[in-house]
Amino acid sequence: MKRVMDRFKGKNKSASAAKERLQLVLIHDRTDLSPRVMEDMRDEIIEVISRHVNVDKEAVQIKVQQDGREQFLLAEIPIQSANRRRSR
Repeated sequence: MKRVMDRFKGKNKSASAAKERLQLVLIHDRTDLSPRVMEDMRDEIIEVISRHVNVDKEAVQIKVQQDGREQFLLAEIPIQSANRRRSR
């Protein structure tokens, strides 16, 4: 019985991940932002924020989310520590 439940959970996760990927594809199509543009924005956001705090660059996630007819750019930026010196 446990194996059956584990398989069911695995399929559910797979279906959920596929649904999330499809939603991202649809959102990107609607916003007309190519993966290259998203990557460029990610790099620029990291560059600016890194002037003030140390950022875990590998863990940064930038995505577009839709809520009804509105679209939002969401950024998850893990901060490691504040920089002592400021560059301007």
